[in-house]
Amino acid sequence: MANILLIDDDAMLREMLHAALGNAGHRVTLAAEGNAGLAALKTGAFDLVITDLIMPGKEGIETIIELRHRAPQLKIIAMSGGGQGRPTNYLAMAGKLGARRTLAKPFSVPFLTATITEVLQEP
Repeated sequence: MANILLIDDDAMLREMLHAALGNAGHRVTLAAEGNAGLAALKTGAFDLVITDLIMPGKEGIETIIELRHRAPQLKIIAMSGGGQGRPTNYLAMAGKLGARRTLAKPFSVPFLTATITEVLQEP
């Protein structure tokens, strides 16, 4: 299966997705915000990054831009539950900046795993 970097500031969601994706056979590395995620990128080879967009420290849009510069081939899924604006605004921007898929929270684990499978099968 895939080696996934999961970046999200919500500790409960991060742990729940870690368990669910691990049960699906993926190896998952966790980061609580963008700077920690970018640091993890230096220590491992990832097939996919799943990042939240609204986080303290380095937020998701900045993280996606940095990921595109460091590893242009890396596949990215962006997710957001909102913030002050509507989540669709942030998600649309993430898609324009290089996220292969965007997910509005909340979403189901089966939907996420299906999305991961689709993205990993893309060239």
